[in-house]
Amino acid sequence: MDFTQLTAHELLEKLKSQQVTLKAIVDSLYARMQKVEPKVKAYVRGKETGDFSFDSNAGFLKGLPVTVKDNICTEGMLTECCSKILRGFHPPYDATVIKKLKENGAAIFPLKANMDEFAFGSSTENSYFGVTHNPWNLDCVPGGSSGGSAAAVASDEAIWALGSDTGGSIRQPASFCGVVGLKPTYGRVSRFGLIAFASSLDQIGPITKDVRDAAILTGIICGYDPQDSTSVNQSVPDYTKSLTGDIKGLKIGIPKEYFVDGMDLEVKAVIEEAVNKLKTLGATAQQVSLPHTEYAVPVYYIIATAEASSNLARFDGVQYGYRAQTDNLIQMYKLTRAEGFGQEAKRRIVLGTFALSHGYYDAYYLRALKVRTLIKQDFDKVFQDFDCIVTPTSPTSAFKIGERVQDPLKMYLSDIYTISVNLAGIPAISIPCGFTKNGLPVGLQIMAKPYNEEMLFRVAHTFEQNTDWHKLKPKL
Repeated sequence: MDFTQLTAHELLEKLKSQQVTLKAIVDSLYARMQKVEPKVKAYVRGKETGDFSFDSNAGFLKGLPVTVKDNICTEGMLTECCSKILRGFHPPYDATVIKKLKENGAAIFPLKANMDEFAFGSSTENSYFGVTHNPWNLDCVPGGSSGGSAAAVASDEAIWALGSDTGGSIRQPASFCGVVGLKPTYGRVSRFGLIAFASSLDQIGPITKDVRDAAILTGIICGYDPQDSTSVNQSVPDYTKSLTGDIKGLKIGIPKEYFVDGMDLEVKAVIEEAVNKLKTLGATAQQVSLPHTEYAVPVYYIIATAEASSNLARFDGVQYGYRAQTDNLIQMYKLTRAEGFGQEAKRRIVLGTFALSHGYYDAYYLRALKVRTLIKQDFDKVFQDFDCIVTPTSPTSAFKIGERVQDPLKMYLSDIYTISVNLAGIPAISIPCGFTKNGLPVGLQIMAKPYNEEMLFRVAHTFEQNTDWHKLKPKL
C-alpha cells in the first residue's frame, strides 16, 4: 500500500493503532521517490553515508521522518546551503529545531531539500545542484528559496518538511506547489543552527500537506532558546486546540495596496472567491490600507543584502568548505569567493556592501530601517481593529523555468506580497485556495499580529475543512 499521500497526523494515528509499521511507511516513501524524484529533483546529492535509522517507539512522532532544507545544520550530515563554497561541510552540532524534532521522536530524513544558494532566490534556480521542478508542471519553477521542501511535500516525496523564510521563502513555494507553508513570528522559533541569510528577517517554519500537520510541527519547533539572542521567551500553546472550525464574527482586513495592476487576473479571481468563502463561513471582510506597502521591496533588498553581505563574509576558504588552490593568501581569499559563490550570491553581496559603505550607509541602510518601522506600524494599526489580514501569497502562479533568470528585478517582485510580513516580524501562512486555468495552484496568505499563530491556524483550518483544494494531487 502507498502511504505517501497520507498526512503526518493520519500516519501517526495508524502507527499508534498499529495499523501500519514505520518500516512500511519509509519503504513506501523510498518507492515514491524512486518513481518521481528524477522528474522533480526536490533533493540534493545522493544518499548520505550510513543507514537511515528510525525508531517507531521514539516519542510522540513515532520515528516519522522530517525533510530538512539544506541550510539547517544537522550533526554529521552534509549541510551546504546548495553552494559550492560550503561543499563538504558537516556541521558538528544540530540546529535547535533539529534537537526539538529528535526529542519528540522524529527521524531526520537523510537527504536534504534543494534550495536557492544561501536562500537567495524565488525559484530554486540558483542552486549549485541544479533546478527543482514544480510537480504540477515540470516546466515551471516550484518557487523559492524553499522550493525543494515544497516540491517534496507536494509530490509526496516527503511527509512534511522544514524551510526557512526571509522574504517569503516558505509561503511563496507553498503557494506555487499547492501545499501549506507557515512563517512564524520573528523570535518564535530559534535560528540557532540556521545558516544565516539576513539575521533580522530569517525564520524557520513548516511546509506540510494540511493545516493540522503545520500546527503540530510548529508546536514542536517553537520555544525559547538561550543560544539565540533573538529568541523570545514566550509560552507556546497547543496549536491544535485552535483548529476549531469556527470563524464566526472574525474581522478580516483586505489591503487595497495588494490588488493593483500587475497582479494576474486569474489569481485575483481565485483570491476573491476564497474571501467570499470566508464570508459564507461567518467572517466579515473589509478593505483596509497598508500605505507603506509600495516601499517594502526596496526596503527589503537594502536590509536583506546588507545583512547578507555581513553574514557571508565568513566564507573565505579558511575555516570550512571550498578553498581555491593557490600559494598566495590574498589570492586564495579572492579566488575562493569568486569561484565558490554563484551569480546571485555575488550580486547580493555587492549590493549589500555598497549599502553599508561609507557615505551611503545613512542614505540607504539607515533610511531603510526607518521605513521598515513605518511598515510595521501600518500592520499594528490594522490589527487594532481586525483579527487577521488576507491577501494573495503571490501576484502570479508558478512561472516557467528560465523565464526570469535574466531579469533580477522581475524575479525580486515575485515576493512583493510576502516581504512586508518579514519586515514587520509578524506571522503568516499560505494555504491552497484554487487553481488557474492552466492547472497551477494559487495560495491564500493569512497574516496575524505577533505571537498569534493560533488565529492563522483557526482561519486556515476552517477554510481548508470547507474546501477540497488541499486534497488535490499533481499527476506525476
